[in-house]
Amino acid sequence: MGNRLLLVGSVPLETVEEVMRTFGGTLGPYLPAMPDGEVGERRSWVNRLSYQIFNGHQDLETLKRPKPVDGVEQLLPRSRDDAWQFRVRPGVERVRFGNPGVRLGYARDAVSSYFVFRTLREKGILPGKMRFQISIPACHSVIRPLYFPDPADLPRIRPGFEAALAAEVEAIAAKIPHQDLAIQWDCAWELQAVCGAGKSVPSELAVETHVPQIARLSNVVPKDVALGFHFCFGTFGGWPAFAPDDLARPVELVNAVLASIDRQVDWIHVPTLDRTDDAFYAPLMRLDARGARVYLGAIHTMATLKERLDSARKFLPDFGLAAYCGFGRTPVEKIPGILQDHLAALKVAGMA
Repeated sequence: MGNRLLLVGSVPLETVEEVMRTFGGTLGPYLPAMPDGEVGERRSWVNRLSYQIFNGHQDLETLKRPKPVDGVEQLLPRSRDDAWQFRVRPGVERVRFGNPGVRLGYARDAVSSYFVFRTLREKGILPGKMRFQISIPACHSVIRPLYFPDPADLPRIRPGFEAALAAEVEAIAAKIPHQDLAIQWDCAWELQAVCGAGKSVPSELAVETHVPQIARLSNVVPKDVALGFHFCFGTFGGWPAFAPDDLARPVELVNAVLASIDRQVDWIHVPTLDRTDDAFYAPLMRLDARGARVYLGAIHTMATLKERLDSARKFLPDFGLAAYCGFGRTPVEKIPGILQDHLAALKVAGMA
């Protein structure tokens, strides 16, 4: 498998085949795995769960929903202030989700996308040793104060949602050959919370709050399935959703996550900013990847890419490259430029 580039997941194209032909055909030799682009409803990442899963759930009450436009309902928020909000109904101690392995839709989409992946790989459009990647948000990136503003509700709903995620992973692993599969956990709120950004509560600031759920979900993934992580500064409302002073807190979270998992982790994606100073990258010296391939989310602002990579290499000599996040909110007309940026980044980094 390639290990010079990583695609985080989302791509603003219409079909899985279009995503895989466009990105896999161009970048395939450099990738360890090919995502399906999170097309359709998953393009909104966790926002779609508000109207597909939580709104109307028997144990939840909808407090707020996106404002209508010209009298027409809106399912997706236009800003953080426009987001859906819920609360657990009085008397409910634990929210549960029916139809395990089906309810959230990740397994259903993965099985459908894998058929396209396998077909294109058989035709030689995708490399023969490439894996199929399905990206799933970790529990706390969904069940967080933005959507559930009462802190007392978080422990009532998180165990049930974590169980629903675990059931999706088990269903995926039962349907897709393990040697072809890679599962990536997306950890956006977890990173935002420990960095003290966004609407939070004191307990969310602690690394120890978030690591156990990530470890439990990761240990559900069979050991012959590739496992990766995407840590993110967020793009909802514009990138970055928050900007830490340096990578110290992200490195602390990554190290704690990797130390807690009882299996090999194949890759970790660490985001970066438009910073060229050594101070921002210096904490990478303390990163303990435990054999995982590190991909820096550095493919942006191409004019300063070389200077940023030179600074990072002082503290982390060997790494692959990725964008700072997926491209789901990017206008489709920018896709050709994004592809060219990835190829140009390989040359700048001396990896071409």
